[in-house]
Amino acid sequence: MDLPPNPGISRGRGRGRGRKPDEEANRGLAPLLGQSSNSSHTERNQASGGNGGGGDAQVGPSMREVQIPNSEGDPRGSVRGRRLITDLVYSRPQGMTSKKGVVGTHITVQANYFKLLTRPNWTIYQYRVDFTPDVETTRLRRALLYEHKRLLGGYIFDGTNLFCNNQFKAVQGSPYVLELVTKSRAGENIEIKIKAVGSVESTDDQQFKVLNLIMRRAMEGLDLKLVSRNYFDPKAQINLENFRLQLWPGYQTSIRQHENDILLCTEICHKVMRTETLYNILSDAIRDNDDYQSAFKRAVMGMVILTDYNNKTYRIDDVDFESTPLCKFQTNDGEISYVDYYKKRYNITIRDFQQPLVMSRPTDRNIRGGNDQPIMIIPELARATGMTDAMRADFRMLRAMNEHTRSPPDRRIERLRMFNNRLKSCAQSVETLKSWNIELDTALVEIPARVLPPEKIVFGNKIFVCDNRADWTQEFRNCSMFRNVHINRWYVITPARNLRETQEFVQMCISIASKMKMNIAKPIYEEIPDDRNGTYSQAIDNAAANDPQIVMVVIRTPNEEKYSCIKKRTCVDRPVPSQVVTLKVIAPRQQKSAGLTSVATKVVIQMNAKLMGAPWKIEIPLRGLMTVGFDVCHSPKNKNKSYGALVATMDQKESFRYFSTVNEHTKGQELSEQMSLNMACALRSYKEQHRSLPERILFFRDGVGDGQLYQVVNTEVNTLKSSLDEIYKTAGKKEGCRLTFIIVSKRINSRYFTGHRNPVPGTVVDDVITLPERYDFFLVSQAVRIGTVSPTSYNVISDNMGLDADKLQMLSYKMTHLYYNYSGTIRVPAVCQYAHKLAFLVAESINRAPSAGLQNQLYFL
Repeated sequence: MDLPPNPGISRGRGRGRGRKPDEEANRGLAPLLGQSSNSSHTERNQASGGNGGGGDAQVGPSMREVQIPNSEGDPRGSVRGRRLITDLVYSRPQGMTSKKGVVGTHITVQANYFKLLTRPNWTIYQYRVDFTPDVETTRLRRALLYEHKRLLGGYIFDGTNLFCNNQFKAVQGSPYVLELVTKSRAGENIEIKIKAVGSVESTDDQQFKVLNLIMRRAMEGLDLKLVSRNYFDPKAQINLENFRLQLWPGYQTSIRQHENDILLCTEICHKVMRTETLYNILSDAIRDNDDYQSAFKRAVMGMVILTDYNNKTYRIDDVDFESTPLCKFQTNDGEISYVDYYKKRYNITIRDFQQPLVMSRPTDRNIRGGNDQPIMIIPELARATGMTDAMRADFRMLRAMNEHTRSPPDRRIERLRMFNNRLKSCAQSVETLKSWNIELDTALVEIPARVLPPEKIVFGNKIFVCDNRADWTQEFRNCSMFRNVHINRWYVITPARNLRETQEFVQMCISIASKMKMNIAKPIYEEIPDDRNGTYSQAIDNAAANDPQIVMVVIRTPNEEKYSCIKKRTCVDRPVPSQVVTLKVIAPRQQKSAGLTSVATKVVIQMNAKLMGAPWKIEIPLRGLMTVGFDVCHSPKNKNKSYGALVATMDQKESFRYFSTVNEHTKGQELSEQMSLNMACALRSYKEQHRSLPERILFFRDGVGDGQLYQVVNTEVNTLKSSLDEIYKTAGKKEGCRLTFIIVSKRINSRYFTGHRNPVPGTVVDDVITLPERYDFFLVSQAVRIGTVSPTSYNVISDNMGLDADKLQMLSYKMTHLYYNYSGTIRVPAVCQYAHKLAFLVAESINRAPSAGLQNQLYFL
């Protein structure tokens, strides 16, 4: 449905006043969006200061006094989205002298880090720069300040904050240390006022902000283009013409203090650039739909777009079909149409005068800063970014992309060395680094590592020692599952016209289950005449009325709306474990039927796990251990809503039951209270089964952005510990709860290699590239066939379980073997993946809390 007309925009074609386009809309828009406003290398080089001056981003950890936009991530992804980290969060226990383990085979690995050979020894003075009258764009601010380069000397300027070696004398009677005057292109006098803010010593944590700014300035000399927060090389672009895509290779870099040295982390990355514009999407909507307006809005709402003329990204919030490029808006020089504005400002000719305008609403931060007007963008000039669901489902396109983006270790190491050589051979980069006394090592950092002992996978009639493949799928051909739940009462709901194909697949499942010593009786078939949502709902009601153990539902093709309808019915209205399969998977064409046995095996394993069976287990040395996973998933339909899911084990040495729950959270709501209540429920469930509380609790927290780390450490953990201690002391345990709380991070940039190969599963790194303020380690727990394996970061926030580093690392590795949706190891502990699976199901499909009657089953697999 179209929204009401926007006030202040003419409804006629070419009359009245429209809202401002992106460049004119708000002061400081580029910093607020975390983007550079550079539109060309010529303008950038003119505007950046000499001797390492210029720069686009403030990066790395910092103190609160300095707030600089365009933040870049640390080696473990210190910026997610566009949030800044303003404090180091110290989580390493006081008195800990070593966090290194000793168990395992000792090896040496290389990592994607370069050591800074010379530690900077300087004092940097920080100033705030204000312009009167106000200058809106960072690019123009830099150009105006560049005119005073001789006076300023070497400097770095991000549009608001100035860093330089010179300490200027204060002007008597004025808070400003320098007041300069320059002229704009129009001949207007502009005052530049520079005010002292503070200084950065080489021993301060703030030095890493400056070091990262200097590095980004050095990277500009490589003729790279800044897109979002990272630099990419458009000259080396890879064209995928069949899919309207380009791949731009680039680099993510970050400098920070690690255990003993200052290291530069460099990760190879790629930017997916779609060659189609919003105008192409509009043309397709007009061609293929009667109601093209609704179709176009559905296609672009929420999309992030890129405008090449100013290198900015925006999120589309609405489409105004009443406005066109002929509409006018107000500027300091009077009214001007969008057509004339873009011709005058960028020498861009807009071709279609009748196209609508898309709108990007101001963020909460924009509004707090007084910028409450939306930004109007021309579809013809906006390029779509990211990938649609249809693109993600296109396996041909993904395969074509993976050939270029999933680099094996040897190629990745080669590209890292090429990057280092470019920095050392480019004259501008060399001059920048030399002027700040920075020298990089040419060799990748070498790190001591260990390979943990392999785990034993226990089946019903066999023990399998997990090898470097980290996969035991083939073992199910001659092994029974560890604990089977026989299925005697179950229903299969299928379209009547596909009954034969469904029966053949069900018979295959029964046959395979018998080989795994699991008995599955013949089901009752509920045939439905059509595949409407209401028909499926009625069939589920009919089946649930007979109290089945599980219901299998067959749908013809993947359909999110139909899947959501089925899951709402089986998880909320008529709670019963369900298994949804698509006809395309269970009844493929003859030439694609080779993997059908594997599909049936996985379905049998899933159904057994959903009914509290155990396909396999591993040896857990501790008795009375509860492992907990927590993750958060944001609702795609309401950006102010998210769902936090908690999944807990009930002592995996003796039990195969789980406890799960999920809660809705609104934007800005504190998670700690709900987490404590959910943990109390999990403990109650544990006590009902074992008649005692768990001896130890190992809590894995996923879904933590680095901007949330301070809140998690200082509020969430403390609230949880206080609540658990109270429960334990009430139960007569005076010492309270023995809890270890670990933050698990997958989105990291660290990589390490064994020679020119991937490290084997179980490879742990707990020195050199870890952080001195943390009790942390990296773990590679899976094997990959294509590309470079990604380690997972484990940050131990709180620990009073009494286990040393070796035992925590080994327990974390063990837990990656217990995810029953995949017969192999995964990147994170299984409880984390279960929590993610549950949160994702509720956020995407159910949108409400599931029935409590299912909380002890893995119904969400």
